[in-house]
Amino acid sequence: MSAESNLRQVSLITGVEAEDLAGVLLENEWGLTPSIHTDAATGRSTVSVYVELPKEQILAVRQRLKASWDAVQVEASHLGAAEVRIRKVRPLDWAESWKRHFRPMEIGSRLLIKPTWSRRRPRSGQVVLQLDPGLSFGTGQHATTHFCLTQVVGLRHSGPQSLLDLGCGSGILALAGALLGYEPVEAWDFDPEAVRIAAENATLNGLEQRVRPALKDVTQLPEVAEAQFDVVCANLMHDLLISERDRIGSRVVEHGHLVLAGILTSQFTAVRSAYLGRGWELEESATGGEWTSGSFRRTSTTSKSLSHRSTRRGM
Repeated sequence: MSAESNLRQVSLITGVEAEDLAGVLLENEWGLTPSIHTDAATGRSTVSVYVELPKEQILAVRQRLKASWDAVQVEASHLGAAEVRIRKVRPLDWAESWKRHFRPMEIGSRLLIKPTWSRRRPRSGQVVLQLDPGLSFGTGQHATTHFCLTQVVGLRHSGPQSLLDLGCGSGILALAGALLGYEPVEAWDFDPEAVRIAAENATLNGLEQRVRPALKDVTQLPEVAEAQFDVVCANLMHDLLISERDRIGSRVVEHGHLVLAGILTSQFTAVRSAYLGRGWELEESATGGEWTSGSFRRTSTTSKSLSHRSTRRGM
């Protein structure tokens, strides 16, 4: 079977109020930023990713997505059921869908993310991260990824800084960090396909020598880190953030920053408490739709309390 014949649209069909959750489930599964289409007549949203999926894997994917939805409904039962739909599509359909939904995006005044076909020019002082849907990129438009990007930009200063992207997916955070001057930059993921895609993305942006994605599972990392980083981004599921908080936290230098995302708003208090108990303080948080993300700082017991800024943003 050719790769072309395996191209499929994988969708979760939900109410509008649940489209954010559907998007993150699909993004966590494939490391891609989904497209969203809302039917004004029915009030239903179709949240989709386009992936190469052999016929023999369809049933397993369908069951996995249904199980994931059932699990999060324990925390968000008001969102109702979701229909899983998987259909075969032509490559042209896939490419054109990405072109409709992927527009250039600025992160502050220092970073421009754009598709390869866009003629958008960067402003003075902006670095450009190019993404090509033909390589199955995430685009950073989801609230959780967007928050991480704003932190990678906002925490960058003129001196030497290192960055670790834990659960890198498409590699968008690591690549943005490298363009902004973080050095060294590492990107880890437990999914071989995500590692492959992130490596292709690095090559597209001329960063293959600076960002070399590696296959690593956070649950299998040594408890004592061999290397520490000034900024660590972990856009993971909340239960993993809690259970592996010591492994994750040990990879941040003292007084460094830890950016946590992929957390339902109803789960954020539990995540925050888990990290407060390990010597972290919350500096900033943001809520978008059903999701809340936070930027934490490692402090010593004698450090003064840090102010906490909270913002809300739409999707």
